Amino acid sequence: MTTFKRDYNFDKNIKEKISQNIKKYRLKAGITQEQLALDIGKSYDFTRRLEFKKGEIGCSIDTLYKISVVLNTRIDKFFE
Repeated sequence: MTTFKRDYNFDKNIKEKISQNIKKYRLKAGITQEQLALDIGKSYDFTRRLEFKKGEIGCSIDTLYKISVVLNTRIDKFFE
């Protein structure tokens, strides 16, 4: 079987997009960064940097899942 490298256009700004969407849906839900941090078991500083650094820091899929549950938002919405 022959294999070859396929070309994909990966979004280089996906972490920034996720960061912006977390903030967007958090504000829509009327939840503070402090409350979100408490609900997902992370520090306030983590949630603040997650939004403020706009993609410079990332989060695990587990954390993203918890955020989606707390914000009552489907996880795929963070990638749009």
